Amino acid sequence: MLNEINTVLAEADLLVNEQQIAAAIAKIAEQINSQLADRNPLVLCVMNGGLVFTGQLLPQLTIALNLDSINASRYHNQTSGGTIEWVNTPRTPIKGRTVLIIDDILDEGITLAAIYEHCLAHGATSIYSAVLVNKLLGHSKVIFADFIGLNLENRYLFGFGMDYKGYLRNAPGIYACKVHQEVQ
Repeated sequence: MLNEINTVLAEADLLVNEQQIAAAIAKIAEQINSQLADRNPLVLCVMNGGLVFTGQLLPQLTIALNLDSINASRYHNQTSGGTIEWVNTPRTPIKGRTVLIIDDILDEGITLAAIYEHCLAHGATSIYSAVLVNKLLGHSKVIFADFIGLNLENRYLFGFGMDYKGYLRNAPGIYACKVHQEVQ
């Protein structure tokens, strides 16, 4: 497995460097600070992919907020999605709250839509979502994000929280696999 991971990283195309990511996160922070200034949101970090993005975004948010996490996995360390598995739900009550869901990537939108529905079912009064990457698929998605850092091409992406078979989340930029792989 390590040979495969090292090969994927060595052959990958760097699409977005750390400075470009930082600028995108600063832009999102400014938008959230403006739009949610008086909302006291409950921020839900979507694990594990949203961890790096959330960690970079939170110090730039100047608004009052609470932080919790949610883990609805569809990929299970594979390169294609399956059924959603609820690994972790928030301990903080959602009822009557504005919720801000933070995730690494919006691909088809299936996971984000499920989390959105979970929040609605548990009484959220309003729901917003922020993603570092919106993947340009060329067709409509089941849900859209309110705050988007980067719009990137439809390739298999990893780094800055996004993984390749459970690895490479810690890559310092956003990379695309050399061989195009469709994510289902």
